[in-house]
Amino acid sequence: MDFDFMHSIWTVVMFVLFIGIVAWAWSAKRKRRFDEAARMPLEDDDDVTGGNKKSGDKKHG
Repeated sequence: MDFDFMHSIWTVVMFVLFIGIVAWAWSAKRKRRFDEAARMPLEDDDDVTGGNKKSGDKKHG
C-alpha cells in the first residue's frame, strides 16, 4: 500500500476517535458526574482532616 493512503486512513481513524471522545465527554449521562468532580476542590474537607483542625493550626513533622 502507498504511504499516502495509509496516512489518510490513519488521519480518518484519529478524527473518528476524537469525535467519539468529544461525544462521550459531552453526553448527558456524564454531566452529573463531571459536575461533581468539578466541585470537589471547593467542598469542605472536614472528612479528610477529621473535622477538628482549627484554621490557625499548622502541621508539624
